[in-house]
Amino acid sequence: MRKVLAVVGAVALTVAAAAFVGLPVRAGAQAGGTIEVEVRYNGSPVIEDVKVNKDVEVCGKEKKIDKIAVGPNKGLADTLVWVTDAKGPATSKPVALDQKGCEFHPRLLPMPPGEVDILNSDGVLHNIHTFSSLNPTINKAQPKFKKVMKERLEKPEVVRVQCDVHSWMQGWIVVVPNPFFGVTDGRGVTKIENVPPGKHPIEVWHPLLAKQAKEVEVKAGQTVKVAVELKK
Repeated sequence: MRKVLAVVGAVALTVAAAAFVGLPVRAGAQAGGTIEVEVRYNGSPVIEDVKVNKDVEVCGKEKKIDKIAVGPNKGLADTLVWVTDAKGPATSKPVALDQKGCEFHPRLLPMPPGEVDILNSDGVLHNIHTFSSLNPTINKAQPKFKKVMKERLEKPEVVRVQCDVHSWMQGWIVVVPNPFFGVTDGRGVTKIENVPPGKHPIEVWHPLLAKQAKEVEVKAGQTVKVAVELKK
């Protein structure tokens, strides 16, 4: 019994000491909560058919571009959800935008301020071209032998991306100032974990639709579910 009490006491002292000196405590039931967001679209999918006239051996002869991708139950894919006021350290996970099959993967890439790898998995010439207000413009050729280019985007903003060689290649990079963000999957769902407890505003953004904001109350160790419908 004494041994059990000693172990419990030691664990409690370790957690208390970490909190006192500002060291991170491992995320768990009491560290934060989860926001699960389901985004729906009240309209029809928007798909653009493109005839390919360049690098057809890699790109194919035609492309179907899902500009507004709608899945089962009207779920809206490729939609960014982020907690606008939460504070937290940026993730150190590597960030990459790939050019594969003459399309950007992912089409919508959220990232913390810092470095992004621009990949060329196609083995053909691409030209990465960004359009931004706060970050320096990138406009660089990426030959087939240059598999990776490392670039930096330090200022939070929405950055439009295109390939000047293949005009249908369009994408978005969103530089987010905190780590509390997610992108909806094919069902229109995303989860944001370890959000600090409390009331937080969230923003839901799609490149072609009107954005929407909501307030969400997060409780430690719990998941709050939010439903959002976007319109044109």
